[in-house]
Amino acid sequence: MSDPVPATPSLKRYAWISIAAAFATIALKTVAWWLTGSVGLLSDAIESLVNLAGALMVLGMLSLAEQPADEDHPYGHGKAEYFSSAFEGFLIVVAALSIGYAAVHRLLAPQPLEAVGLGLVVSAVASVVNLLVARLLLKAALEHGSITLEADAHHLMTDVWTSAGVILGVGLVAVTGWNWLDPALALLVAANIIWTGWRLIHRSASGLMDAALPAAQQAVIVEVLERYAGQGIAHHALRTRQSGRRAFISVHVLVPGRWSVKHAHDWVERIEADLRGAVPNCHITAHVEPIDDPVSHDDQGLDRPAPASSP
Repeated sequence: MSDPVPATPSLKRYAWISIAAAFATIALKTVAWWLTGSVGLLSDAIESLVNLAGALMVLGMLSLAEQPADEDHPYGHGKAEYFSSAFEGFLIVVAALSIGYAAVHRLLAPQPLEAVGLGLVVSAVASVVNLLVARLLLKAALEHGSITLEADAHHLMTDVWTSAGVILGVGLVAVTGWNWLDPALALLVAANIIWTGWRLIHRSASGLMDAALPAAQQAVIVEVLERYAGQGIAHHALRTRQSGRRAFISVHVLVPGRWSVKHAHDWVERIEADLRGAVPNCHITAHVEPIDDPVSHDDQGLDRPAPASSP
């Protein structure tokens, strides 16, 4: 049995907000770098370019993921979201290498910073913009179960913490006069960005490889199924996977063999309704089997053995 695929709200408006924020922060951080000459603030501006590229990819992939299922894609286009986070992760790594190159060059030939106070104020304003947008995206991601928006939100939050570190570094240079602190902190920024990029790529690969739902969600699913043990209903062969915003649940429901098809169907409909309430935006495929037939227990693995050929 399977449930119809419900319509999901469009999230593209959040991608447009992310794009607008990227343009704003690029402009602000470029001004901050131009005023100070800080390679740390330059690294911040470069990462904002990555934010823009990532936001554009988010828009494109959300547009694709929101297309309805068709004959060639009967399970929908939800996995398109993983291409967005993988692409963003790749861009983050490239940006980190660029930042590291610029930082090493400046570390070998330190230069004094200029207009530090004004530059830091401009960079701080850009960080506030990223913080507000990141919180908005994360709220939407948690509400709608969008991995793409969640990745974009965490990336922006990383940018916020990175900017905070850069601002601290530039401030320390202004106080101590140690110009090498600026490129040294830029190298730490680059390392942090690489780590963020790797995590995004890893999550994307897990989604494309049909990784199971998180353990907490699987525990919720099992709890729902076990509520019906008192009715003589058991289950096995539970499999889950995530595809963008949609969760897929496949399970074999074991019912007393004396039940009619209609009676078994009614109980499975109740189970599916409870699962949809516990796991938002999920697609359920339930296979009904008689609990007292030994053959019912032969198909718990992914690949059921072929029947032996008759002599």
